This record gives sequence, structure tokens and C-alpha cells, in this order.
Amino acid sequence: MPTYEYMCDPCRMIYMVHHSMNEKPKIKCPKCDKKAKKIMSAANLNMGGWSSPTEAKYSKLSISDEIAKEKELQKTYETVWLPPPVVHDPWEEH
Repeated sequence: MPTYEYMCDPCRMIYMVHHSMNEKPKIKCPKCDKKAKKIMSAANLNMGGWSSPTEAKYSKLSISDEIAKEKELQKTYETVWLPPPVVHDPWEEH
């Protein structure tokens, strides 16, 4: 299932969500309860034999440049995963 990113500008948060391509979920920010807008994000393609997208992203940077870039990104937006919604009542008897 693809991963999509949704952004809440007032809270400066990016939420990563798994859902099908045909699904159109209404993602709300858990902090402010406002609608989060879907943003364009890079496809997760592994063309260089990297073990992760993060490793590929920083492959040409020195360690000090990598740390500096990551610290700068963390100042602007925080990225969190949103769990999938519960589709059943866990207290319901089967």
C-alpha cells in the first residue's frame, strides 16, 4: 500500500499515512483538528541499491552536512506516522 503525506500548516506537522490509491481519506490534524492537505512527496524508489531512502538521500553528503541538514529539517516540520483507523469495535463479542 502506498504512503502519502499530509501537511498541517498551523501546527507545522507532516503526517504519513498508508492508504490505497483510490481511497480519498479526510485526514485531520490530531493537534488542532483541522483538515490536513495532501502534499506531493517523492516516490520510494530504490534504484541505487541503498538499504533505505534516507541512506540514498544522504549518500553524497558528508556526515557533518547530513547532521546539519537533518537538524534544519527538524526545525521546520515534524513528521509522524498516523495509525490506520480502527474499523471494528474491539469490545464487540465475536
